[in-house]
Amino acid sequence: MDPSIRTTSVKAGKLELSALETGEAGQGETVLLLHGFPDTLRSFRHQLPGLAEEGFHAVAPALRGYEPDDALDSREATFHVVRVAEDVLALADALSPQAPVHLVGHDWGSVAVQLAVAMAPERVRTATIIAVPPMRTVQTGLRRHPRQLLLSSYMLFFQVRGIADRIVAANDFAFIELLWRRWSPGWEWDPDDMAALKDAFRHPGVLRNALSYYRALANPVDSECRALMARMQELVRTKTDVPLLAVTGGTDGCMDTRLFDHIDPRGFPGGLRVERIEGAGHFCQLEKPGPVGELLLDWLHK
Repeated sequence: MDPSIRTTSVKAGKLELSALETGEAGQGETVLLLHGFPDTLRSFRHQLPGLAEEGFHAVAPALRGYEPDDALDSREATFHVVRVAEDVLALADALSPQAPVHLVGHDWGSVAVQLAVAMAPERVRTATIIAVPPMRTVQTGLRRHPRQLLLSSYMLFFQVRGIADRIVAANDFAFIELLWRRWSPGWEWDPDDMAALKDAFRHPGVLRNALSYYRALANPVDSECRALMARMQELVRTKTDVPLLAVTGGTDGCMDTRLFDHIDPRGFPGGLRVERIEGAGHFCQLEKPGPVGELLLDWLHK
């Protein structure tokens, strides 16, 4: 890992999250970079040094549940993405109390960024979402590209509690490698990334927590999950003036890249930019770190 990257911890309310950090707090605008599933805080390690070189204070935390934490309970509602978005805003307040931050998110991190922007747009300078388009675009795009239902079938599989957990963990997490191959076809990933991911999931409770992100989104029995889902739907419909950069990999096997073609710019009065990274799949910040880094810097300097 680049020697300019420091390993640290950051406070998000009652949670203390491990993080990678470059730059210095108070000496540049803060950029929060949020990973998704199945991934770790290492996801943006290639972009962190460049952000610091351009004067930014960049922090890439672990999402809640991706490491053991006594402050978390095991209820599925604990891992609803609305709660993750609340963590994002708590991090913004802790790291940059006097100025809005830049938010960058991949996969679940993308969803958390969208919700955080809707919750407190005054706390966000710019937003960047990678691999997952605006949620209202997903909802409307399914009618035009029903293939996405097939691509998202893994989410239904994750609802089979217990059985899914055992299958995902079997044979040294071979299922995770299968997802990476399907979602980013042709990519030869860094073995250290896969090793770090498997090490994270081996910690007690972490795999269950990660799968609970999906279960909390589709739990019709738990009243707290239902309330959080209603809150999420309300936030998804919220328009803000925060500029949005939406990035998709041209060969993404998890989210159909064509969904990004249906983002309605009228929903983003503060500005919208859509970029497709050709030759990259779902994990384009890892597959094409240079182009993604350049794109981020150009966007953040706007």
